[in-house]
Amino acid sequence: SLRYINTFNSNNQYTKSLNKLGPNTGRTFEEYFNRPGPWDEKNLDSLLIGNRKWIKKMQLDDPDFFYELKRGHAPKILWIGCSDARVPANELLGEPPGSVFVHRNIANLVVNTDFNCMSVIQYAVDVLKVKHIIVCGHYDCGGVKASLELVDHRSPLENWLRNIRDTTRLHKEELAELSDFNARCRRLVELNVIEQCLNVFKTAVVQRRRVETHNLIGSPKHNITFAEPRVHAFVYEPGTGEIN
Repeated sequence: SLRYINTFNSNNQYTKSLNKLGPNTGRTFEEYFNRPGPWDEKNLDSLLIGNRKWIKKMQLDDPDFFYELKRGHAPKILWIGCSDARVPANELLGEPPGSVFVHRNIANLVVNTDFNCMSVIQYAVDVLKVKHIIVCGHYDCGGVKASLELVDHRSPLENWLRNIRDTTRLHKEELAELSDFNARCRRLVELNVIEQCLNVFKTAVVQRRRVETHNLIGSPKHNITFAEPRVHAFVYEPGTGEIN
C-alpha cells in the first residue's frame, strides 16, 4: 500500500528522489505508484490472456522452446538477488528461461539462519552443480535505504534490516565520509553485495564443492577447468540497465 511506501519516505532526501522520477517522465512517484494495470482486476484475467500471447510468441521465435524446458531443469548459474520488481534475473543477463536458478529476498541478503536461502544454495551446489553463484544488488535499493533510516520499520522487516546495518557498522568510517545520502546508499549497496558474497563463500556446502572440484581440475573424466562454484558480486543500475 501507499502507506507502507511512505514509511520509507521519512528521510527528506529519499522523499525528494522519489517524488520526481526524472526528466524523461512527467509523472511523480505517487502517480507512477497508482498507474492503471492488470492488477486493478479482481481475477487477473488479462494476465492469463497475456500468458497465452507469450506462449504463441515463444513458439514463433523458437518452435522447440517448450520442448527444451520439458527436458528438465539444469541451470548452471545461481542468482541471489533482490525482490525488487525491476531486477529480473535471466532477462538482465540476456539468458533464456532455464539458464538461471533464482533466489530473491529484500536487499539480496545471505543469512546463515535463513533456511530458505541456505536450502537454495545447498540444492544449487549439491544437486544442480551450478558453476557460478551471482549475488546481485541494485542501486536505489529500498531495503538499503531503509536500513540507514532511524526509523522502526517493525518486525519482521526491522529484524531483517539489521543484517544490512551490520555491514554499515563494518564500514562505518568509509560511509561516514560520504555526506550525500544517495552517494552513501549507493556505496552501501556495493559493500552489502561484497559482504553477502563472503557469506556465500563461508557456507559449508560451497566450501566442500570448491575443494572437490579443485581436485578434479585437469581430470580427463571431468569437464572442470576451475574450482566450482565461483562467486561473483554484481550491481545493477535500474536507470540504465547496466550490470557491473
